[in-house]
Amino acid sequence: MPAATPFVEVRDSPMLKSPLRLEGEYRRPDAGTLVREVRTPYAETTTLRGDEATLARAGKPERRFSLSRAPELAALQSSFGALLAGDATALREHYTLDAQGTRERWALRLVPRDPKLAARLRDLVLHGRGDELRCIVTTPAKGDPQRTLMASAAQAATRAGDAADIAALCRNGDIAG
Repeated sequence: MPAATPFVEVRDSPMLKSPLRLEGEYRRPDAGTLVREVRTPYAETTTLRGDEATLARAGKPERRFSLSRAPELAALQSSFGALLAGDATALREHYTLDAQGTRERWALRLVPRDPKLAARLRDLVLHGRGDELRCIVTTPAKGDPQRTLMASAAQAATRAGDAADIAALCRNGDIAG
């Protein structure tokens, strides 16, 4: 079943004066494809299909590479498919799961089972309300967490000013203050 949702992603780095804020849309046009389209502050489309990733940026040649070179992208592709299908068994093949909260406000922590992926990714924590996935916190093995707001949280984030607002939306579902 095709699906699409807006996203707002915040990336922090000591090399940046302020966090980089990306806005766009995730699309799942079919069961085997995940598309991430960045619209702001630049235009870029990443398509994950099968065992291949394609990266397209305006004015640059399209790049293709095997997902075996980027295990975190392969994990994203498989986990999104399993999440959308409600397939906990498929998720458990790749991750150790820890669910917390209530239906109104829940969190699902996914810890990679594959040592190669675990060397790059400590965990993913999904936050949601009801049947809506609102935020994904990706924590690399080294470095700071990256927050990606989805759906109505992403829409609220277009009004949120800073990284603290984004973190509050992710954690609590609304802007603190």
